[in-house]
Amino acid sequence: MAGQATIGVIGGSGFYEFLDDAREIAVQTPFGPPSDQLTVGTVAGRGVAFLPRHGKDHRFPPHRIPYQANLWALRSLGVRQVLAPSAVGSLTPALGPGTLVIPDQLVDRTTSRAQTYYSEGGAVHVQFADPYCPAGRSVAAATGDVFGWPPVRSGTLVVIEGPRFSTRAESRWYAAQGWTLVGMTGHPEAVLARELALCYTPLCLVTDTDAGIEEGEGVTHAEVLEVFAQNVTRLRGLLMMVIANLPVDRACPCPAALDGLKLPIELP
Repeated sequence: MAGQATIGVIGGSGFYEFLDDAREIAVQTPFGPPSDQLTVGTVAGRGVAFLPRHGKDHRFPPHRIPYQANLWALRSLGVRQVLAPSAVGSLTPALGPGTLVIPDQLVDRTTSRAQTYYSEGGAVHVQFADPYCPAGRSVAAATGDVFGWPPVRSGTLVVIEGPRFSTRAESRWYAAQGWTLVGMTGHPEAVLARELALCYTPLCLVTDTDAGIEEGEGVTHAEVLEVFAQNVTRLRGLLMMVIANLPVDRACPCPAALDGLKLPIELP
């Protein structure tokens, strides 16, 4: 199935409509089935595969998403660059709802997620100091400026286990570390992409201010969904422009992530 698409999008509801000539493909992986069938089509002449992160019916909570299968399925279709829009909370009042952020760092606070393809057959240590693709981040930031939605160009995303939201004490602790965003799905997506030598670029939409940052009743799921729905059309339009602007040839470090490493499994 390789060659179906070169760009992958992992997202939620509201993104299905942006593909031309769309068709669904069922993909099986050594790690089980992905969250759902992949929708493959074109954007600006580029082959794109879309994968609903939580499944079309949102049946997978953040801690039960089949992350390994999802990234493997995308690579098996030929995907080498992944765009990952997601809803996040803000850990600073300066980043209010509706802010677009392209983070440059990640902190893992998850507890139960399989986060490597290389659990057996010998250790494989990938470089992860900078977890996101520098070329993808640069393109996304420049595109946001042209699109009229200038993004915040850096930030640290702390990924929590979920599905619950943070306590006020946890939010204040995260903020005290200098971290700026909190979410539930950015890890292990990013590290699994690196283990497959894929480019991975997050596009984070702030939907709320986390519980310990401002006084109030705390974050609710309804609040997150409302703000995301208000911005999904704009985010979809931005995503289409980013896809069109991504480089065809990857000159970033991501393709060389596995160079010199002995892999215990064969990649698709």
